[in-house]
Amino acid sequence: MAWIYLVIGGLLEVGWAIGLSFSKGFTEPLPSVMTVILLLISFYFFAKSMKMIPIGTAYAAFTGIGAGGTSIIGMIFLGDKVSTAKIFFISLLIFSVLGLKFSSKDGMKKDENNPEV
Repeated sequence: MAWIYLVIGGLLEVGWAIGLSFSKGFTEPLPSVMTVILLLISFYFFAKSMKMIPIGTAYAAFTGIGAGGTSIIGMIFLGDKVSTAKIFFISLLIFSVLGLKFSSKDGMKKDENNPEV
């Protein structure tokens, strides 16, 4: 469940990162409010995941999901430049997040509320 929380938080990070762009330095009211709401919800899920995933793994995965997702959305929908190098490094980032997920079982924290974890 911790990784589900982490992925939700990372995907919401994509939303607030893009929202920052649309808020134009927090001068546009609606995008600004939406950005802050997404940021708060994103950090809520990130914090929940850290109860069960070590901080280094959680933070690296959280920011990797956010950075990779924001770059992909930027290239597909917002006119960011696409290059072979960008695609390679975003793919590397995604595989790195997956590697953290699959190599972190031994480093899992015990969840006090769920003894099976």
